[in-house]
Amino acid sequence: MRHILDTKDLTREDALRLLDTAQEFADVANRSVPKLPTLRGATMVNLFFEDSTRTRLSFEAAAKRLSADVMTFQVQGSSVSKGESLKDTAQTVEAMGADIIVIRHFSSGAAHRLAHSGWVEASIINAGDGTHEHPTQALLDAATLRNRFVPHSRGADLSGLHVAIVGDIAHSRVARSNVFLLNTLGARVTVVGPPELLPTGVEDWPVTASSELDAVVDEGPDAVMMLRVQRERIKGDFQPASGDYVRNYSLTVDRANRLPERAIVMHPGPMNRGVEIASDVADSPRSVIVDQVRNGVAVRMAALFDVWGETP
Repeated sequence: MRHILDTKDLTREDALRLLDTAQEFADVANRSVPKLPTLRGATMVNLFFEDSTRTRLSFEAAAKRLSADVMTFQVQGSSVSKGESLKDTAQTVEAMGADIIVIRHFSSGAAHRLAHSGWVEASIINAGDGTHEHPTQALLDAATLRNRFVPHSRGADLSGLHVAIVGDIAHSRVARSNVFLLNTLGARVTVVGPPELLPTGVEDWPVTASSELDAVVDEGPDAVMMLRVQRERIKGDFQPASGDYVRNYSLTVDRANRLPERAIVMHPGPMNRGVEIASDVADSPRSVIVDQVRNGVAVRMAALFDVWGETP
């Protein structure tokens, strides 16, 4: 696999290979010197056209643990702000030695375009493109679910689990990537949000869609993944009122207490505490939000290895 662009096209075997590799790489973090020579001599470039903290730092940490050289490109203050195209920017960083380009872009399809345009020969990893997909986020979420619910999980999928994804589904690349990956891995997925924030065509997704969070909570899902409302992406007249949204779609302490004892709470970040999730819930023992961040480094090590490395 030269590229990782989305989860919709990942087979079950692809996904399990990446998760199993990440599981092996997770052990590296526990070493006194948490590094491997696996990608020594390779150069990874973070090509980020949108702001990021977790994803950018996670890819940097992953590349450094595999001994790759790392360059990070930020749009602010760059030639892009002067009108340089994606093609010219990508060719410039490849000319500087990029073997792997990790791209985050505001336009849906940008990663696919870069991978298939013939502009560059580097391997491409999609770190989020518009409202389309964010595959490594979904993979780290799957890794977190597997670690919690599937003992001795090497080679195992997520069959039998019920995952509820709640919030602004229409504008969330995290939701899309998770829906397709979790379905491929055998989980049952319910997406929940105001009707205006459910995507057009959701009936064609491999999910159950609902606008009643309380009813879904009472079904007893194994995991609830909360998403923020992406006000910066919402076009048109609809903007959810904060009070109404909290009342109907926030994971409050009361709602969290009604979940099964083993159920976990997830969030890809950044969180709006007190809006989509109560602080007491985000900081509770059932929260695995910090685990998601930790698993992100191992998963991104696996992604880098998958497009460039050899057998670990």
